[in-house]
Amino acid sequence: MSEQMKAICLHDYGGSEKLVLETIPRPVPTANEVLIRVHFAGVNPIDWKIRAGLLKNYMPVQLPFIPGIDVSGTVAGVGSEVKNLEKGQPVFGIAKGAYAEYALALATDLSVKPDNLSFELAATLPVGALTGWKAVEDAGIKSGQTVVVLSAAGGVGLFAVQFTRAKGARVIGTASSANLEFVKSLGAEAVDYTKGPLETEIKDADVVIDTVGGDALEQAYGLLEKGGVLVTVAGQISEEKAKERGLRAMRSGRGPTENLKMIGELVAAKTLHAEVGKIFPLAKAGAAQDLSQTRHGRGRILLRVQP
Repeated sequence: MSEQMKAICLHDYGGSEKLVLETIPRPVPTANEVLIRVHFAGVNPIDWKIRAGLLKNYMPVQLPFIPGIDVSGTVAGVGSEVKNLEKGQPVFGIAKGAYAEYALALATDLSVKPDNLSFELAATLPVGALTGWKAVEDAGIKSGQTVVVLSAAGGVGLFAVQFTRAKGARVIGTASSANLEFVKSLGAEAVDYTKGPLETEIKDADVVIDTVGGDALEQAYGLLEKGGVLVTVAGQISEEKAKERGLRAMRSGRGPTENLKMIGELVAAKTLHAEVGKIFPLAKAGAAQDLSQTRHGRGRILLRVQP
């Protein structure tokens, strides 16, 4: 195995042109880590937010930095304390620096990929499905409630819709006109957010799950009935606004990686739907992040690293 690899490196905060394909030393796993030969890497909004420097004040990274969290690939090596995985196994999960030919991950953050689950679909799951699941659990959704999912066609939203439906709740998903039918196929009613203020279409919801942040989160307060619940995975809650409207509001994050096995099996069995967005070659990581930054995608954008 070569001791060198190609990777996308970020040396300075800024635009997508700051992402440079370089040849660098291949990482070596520590005792509890796994070295993954990356097949696909997911492109998440947090990747371009880090690149742009939007998170540097409270989530700084050490530069140069290799982006990428979602990964699918093959185990290329294991640390001395890793007992549950071995070289050659197909895996997916949460990695460090997945925009590269090889990436490291904690053994506990990976799951063996089911045989009938493609590497492409597997790479869409970790951040999106775990975050969608956690948001639904944090909201305490019950059967019969009306739940609004903002950006329901996105990499997190599509899973939040399905997990909410599994609770027996009515789901209203917001999307652009191009994605309305897709959102309906997930079991939700669909509202086109480009047609005007959401409050004209949605009122007195029990729960809103925000996967976008920004202006969408600002609108979310007005969609809920008094006593409703607002959960965001992408922005900062205004305690003042929540109190004024009599709402319970919270920030949610990624769910435990121990759920990856269950999620992979559900997708492999076609009980849970996953969606591959546009696929870019590793060298086009900047273009992939530019597309992610438009916030108009469906499913998870991927980088193809290995054939």
